[in-house]
Amino acid sequence: MHASTLVLTILCAGLASQWLAWRLRLPAVVVLITTGIMLGPASGIIDPGLSQAELTELIGLGVAIILFEGGMDLKLGEIRRVGHGVGRLTILGPPLAWIFGALAARFVAGLSWPVSWVLGAILVVTGPTVILPLLRQAHLNKRSAALLKWEGIANDPVGVLLAVLTFQYFTLTDGGWTQVLAGLASAAAMAGLLGGLGGWLIGWLYRRGVVPTRLKAPLLMVLVLAAYWASNLIQHEAGLLTVTVMGVVIGNMQLVEREPLRHFKENLTIVLLSALFIVIPSQLHLEQVNLLNWPVAAFVLVTLLVVRPLSIVLATVGAPMRGEDKLLLAWIAPRGIVAAATAGIFGPALVAAGYQDAEALLPIVFLIIFTTVLAHGFTLGPLARKLGLAAEEENGLLIVGASPWSRTLAQALKKLDADVVVADGSYQRLRPFRMDGIKVYYGEIISEHAEHELDDEHLSYLLCATDNHYYNALVCKAQGHEFGHHRTFQLAPCQEAGHEQKRLLLQQRGYFAFEPPTDFCTLHQLLSDGWTVQSTRLSDTFNIGRLKDRLGAPGADWILIGGVSPQGKLQIYSNEQAFKPAKGWTLLYFAPEKKEAAQARSDTEQ
Repeated sequence: MHASTLVLTILCAGLASQWLAWRLRLPAVVVLITTGIMLGPASGIIDPGLSQAELTELIGLGVAIILFEGGMDLKLGEIRRVGHGVGRLTILGPPLAWIFGALAARFVAGLSWPVSWVLGAILVVTGPTVILPLLRQAHLNKRSAALLKWEGIANDPVGVLLAVLTFQYFTLTDGGWTQVLAGLASAAAMAGLLGGLGGWLIGWLYRRGVVPTRLKAPLLMVLVLAAYWASNLIQHEAGLLTVTVMGVVIGNMQLVEREPLRHFKENLTIVLLSALFIVIPSQLHLEQVNLLNWPVAAFVLVTLLVVRPLSIVLATVGAPMRGEDKLLLAWIAPRGIVAAATAGIFGPALVAAGYQDAEALLPIVFLIIFTTVLAHGFTLGPLARKLGLAAEEENGLLIVGASPWSRTLAQALKKLDADVVVADGSYQRLRPFRMDGIKVYYGEIISEHAEHELDDEHLSYLLCATDNHYYNALVCKAQGHEFGHHRTFQLAPCQEAGHEQKRLLLQQRGYFAFEPPTDFCTLHQLLSDGWTVQSTRLSDTFNIGRLKDRLGAPGADWILIGGVSPQGKLQIYSNEQAFKPAKGWTLLYFAPEKKEAAQARSDTEQ
């Protein structure tokens, strides 16, 4: 197959698999590996035509970018909440998992000691490429999610480094453990120098405008790959540890461009992940699959049911962690792209060194990936809910801006049993909400403190309702990635109708809430005139037409705010995001209290 056709086939197959997994609500890794096997060893459609060494080098570059992007997601502020747990999981966890995994590989799977030790090191990794999508799907609370995220990202380079040093001990070194420990020290030095100091220097230069904005993201990618390559020259496979440290450093620097850089890397990671999970399974041969036997199946079960729980129990003894978090960690450990890539590197290398049973290394790792992703992907959500670690179901409203009108809205939502949280930087303005029993957040909503401390996983919509139009727009854009841009709303600026050509573009703000675009000034004026937030339920005999007959012209005599569907889902109304209420909907609207009260008395008399 021509090179351009091959690349296009891999990209199309990878991204189509990602989309299919999303539609079927399946873990993407399972669909990707299945597609890779079908296009590789099963049909022979995909054959990179590269030597093992060349393919390994290319895979390593992709994994380096993936781990760097994962490192950028690690926020040091989370350490304040889960620091003791993270320390246990990243310092004590890897050696325990390595030892127990190697023992299981030797005495259950029947592999030789060298292959068992390498396999045990490979299975130390849990993988951000699989754990992060599972966390989003399961809606864990922030503390539990932080533990799994930190372990998955921090332990990946540690597991790879353990595999490298073990491989070197059995195949390359003449100095025994002395040389292995020297390799470990050099890897740590490279991570600190190129990853830590190098990452800080890149951020320092970016702050001072040494690089133009349009070049910052692509140049950063090249610098990450250069740091990976340079580290590997000094210590084999130390580059993954270097790029992870670099990601953590840059991700935690106060860079103005941090979010655009992160989004660029995130999009690139999706493409790379899709391609790698197609290419790596293509290295498998059908005769390797035949090496999977009953002892291997027993080893997989022991890995899930004995090795992982035992490692977590011993690593967290005496740690100030909740028992529920320990139980969750003892079960959840899906493997991903780093385990697959590492097995693809060391399987053939061990065979070449004379360890023939290493032929089974790659198929065993793929079987582990399949099993863990399926088992943990389908059980993480139910187990988290059972243990009380899942966030509440996503169905509620975050109101930014404490005011008399937002208090009226929050009270009405509370009566409908909808979740509502009000955020404001004034403790005094939040006092009436606390007296009403409404959840509040005191502080700046787009601060780092809010990112770590505000539990908003159960909230589905954002409404910015302050009197500052530009602040509302800023918050909507900052939180659009979290809530989804189609679920971020703001009040229109005062006297919006007269300045259509002067308003902010939709790309710079949230959607204008309600009908017509209703501003802060109008809402509070109508509130002082006696309007209130009310609700009514639609039925066969009382539809939206009857409601309009009762209340008058929408936008003039009353304002539609939103509604609750027959399934209990809250939805905010907007001209730019309209919905059609039907039978079973409970509508929420702003109207004069006296008109509703008079109509209610009239209906009662009839």
